Amino acid sequence: MTALPEALRAPAEAHQVLDRCRELVRPALVEAVGRMHPWVGEMAAYSFGWCEVGGAPAVGSGGKGVRQALAVLGAEAAGADGRAGVPAAVAVELVHTFSLLHDDIMDGDAARRSRPTVWKAYGTGPAVLAGDALFALAVEVLAAAPGGPQGVRLLSVALGDLVRGQADDLLFATRPWTGPGRVRPEEYRAMAEHKTGALLGGAAALGALLGGAAPSVVDALDRAGRHLGIAFQVVDDVLGLWGDPTVTGKPVHGDLRERKKTFPVLAALDSGAPASRRLAALLDAGGEVGDAAALIEALGGRTEALAEARAHLAAVESALADVPLEARPVDELRSLLEYLVRRDL
Repeated sequence: MTALPEALRAPAEAHQVLDRCRELVRPALVEAVGRMHPWVGEMAAYSFGWCEVGGAPAVGSGGKGVRQALAVLGAEAAGADGRAGVPAAVAVELVHTFSLLHDDIMDGDAARRSRPTVWKAYGTGPAVLAGDALFALAVEVLAAAPGGPQGVRLLSVALGDLVRGQADDLLFATRPWTGPGRVRPEEYRAMAEHKTGALLGGAAALGALLGGAAPSVVDALDRAGRHLGIAFQVVDDVLGLWGDPTVTGKPVHGDLRERKKTFPVLAALDSGAPASRRLAALLDAGGEVGDAAALIEALGGRTEALAEARAHLAAVESALADVPLEARPVDELRSLLEYLVRRDL
């Protein structure tokens, strides 16, 4: 059989890892959701892509299951059987889904994964209730696991950071493009670490914790996940500006049309070049997004963003190298990280 090119091998390996971890976690996740109030459980199942409105079965896996995989690999990297990380995987997946339900309401998003969002399908109040129920169930699942009380504390820290990041992201929209009140790149890094990285790091750290890892290993995996979150978010910003819509599923320049303060835009505005003032004027006036995108690239926004992502990938590697970890799951973790951060660039 002909070997796959390197560019294709990493995604293939990553999909195998995701599939393996989903299969391991799915029975426990289904069992947990099955304990919910039937109506609330239907909304949860709908959000996972398991059913349609009314409960009829649907074809779908409910997403890639990245956080599930990080929890399982965290346990395995610590030397435990992957099953030790399953309660962490279930808890983090429930929390992630809870956050998406509430995010969709806050952002007014009407669709997710090509279907109406839960608040559109069931109503705002029911969607809030379903999110609350998912959060409560996550705590219950984790508290019942060996090492659960310590795990609940770790999850609480991640949740607090997630809320902090979401608050900052919402406030960014109210701040000016220039002047002393503008959003600076370092503020964006903190927002991305909290909003995206905290739960990624928490997933890997929780898996390691339930796998009996030493505190130094738990901390290292948490750091690695947080750096991954920043890199992932920055790459997402690049794809939102210059990605191929047929590959990303996003309209070209969509983030610019929504006037989002993404990393490439902030880096371009922070460049100090005379053209940065023209960019700010374009953004303030709601000018042509194609012209704004060209200016952002000319001002180094794309180059700076990719350099930022590479720097955080290097920090992930450094965190993984700081502590003794099992080789095979770390290799699988690397293939997953490579796939997530370098997708479609």
